[in-house]
Amino acid sequence: MLAKSMMTLAAARSMVSHLETGALTAQFRAGLRTRSFATAKLNAPEAAHQVIPVTTADGAELRVHVYGPDTAPTLVLIHGWACSIEYWNPQISAFAGEYRVVAYDQRGHGESTLGTTAPSEHTLADDLATVLDATLRPGEQAVLAGHSMGGLTIQAWAKHHPEQVTERAAAVLLANTANSDIRAETDLLPLLNKQLTLATYPVTFLGAPVRMPQPVSESVLFTPVPIPGGWLTEQVFRYRILTPEATAEEIDFAIGIIRSCRPLARARHAAAMADMDLTEGTANLTVPTTVIASAQDRLLPPRMARPMVDILRRGSHLASFRVLPHGHLSNIEDTEAFDTVVHRIMRTSLNSRATRRNAAAR
Repeated sequence: MLAKSMMTLAAARSMVSHLETGALTAQFRAGLRTRSFATAKLNAPEAAHQVIPVTTADGAELRVHVYGPDTAPTLVLIHGWACSIEYWNPQISAFAGEYRVVAYDQRGHGESTLGTTAPSEHTLADDLATVLDATLRPGEQAVLAGHSMGGLTIQAWAKHHPEQVTERAAAVLLANTANSDIRAETDLLPLLNKQLTLATYPVTFLGAPVRMPQPVSESVLFTPVPIPGGWLTEQVFRYRILTPEATAEEIDFAIGIIRSCRPLARARHAAAMADMDLTEGTANLTVPTTVIASAQDRLLPPRMARPMVDILRRGSHLASFRVLPHGHLSNIEDTEAFDTVVHRIMRTSLNSRATRRNAAAR
């Protein structure tokens, strides 16, 4: 399978990956992530932050920032594929005044390094566990919010570290994510993984559906090449990742964040996510869990959230399920609604903890 061969190629390329992590590209990539906009929510938070040094068992150095009051309840933000801490600028600005906000660059993203282990559900899970160990106080439970690959990360963590779920998490938010079948079910570029059509008519040959050869389709996502700027990229983002209702600055912000991700990290994580099955991790989320999907999300459409919702509902751990109106980047296009959900989770979590403390004191 090409996905496996691409991971092998990526491993070989890691011998020269210093070219992607060195000064040659670092300044350019940082500039893409840290631009200023007329839209205030997209800019870097005004709140000061602490830098927490975190190194994983295989040597990946993770950039971890902590914002807000040291003694406040903690919100951990986990970004998605090809993003970085800066992706969460709107939420850090909204929550760092009242809460302690932890955000980190997943391995290979932003300013974090790739380490020596190939990206997988194990690295997603273990890296989150390492960040929680480094940033949470003894006995503290945080609200964990993951978007897209960040939601996969939380479910991978619950799958491989189930004993930590009730120990470390007070509540969970899974936004615009899934738990399996990403390769087959994504609608991002239907030409790559769906039956070919002419107008609305499916194309067949001798009665069998005609599809693009898998090696061709996989090479589009799994080959480590830079994403170009320009009109075509803007159109893909406007019509396939966000929506036509997105502002020009929201599109520009999203493009800058994703273009800033090193191609090698982006390709290796795409190959890793394609066949993940984190159903067991969903079932292990035995704390109140909220799911957000977006009506016009083509990358991970709402139907892909249904298996998670069904599992959580059967286990009586579904707090709520919201479908927001726009595209995949719900915290960018639907910022106010997204933040309202997070505020509710934080307050409900605080009330639940206060109730438990009062009960224990009786």
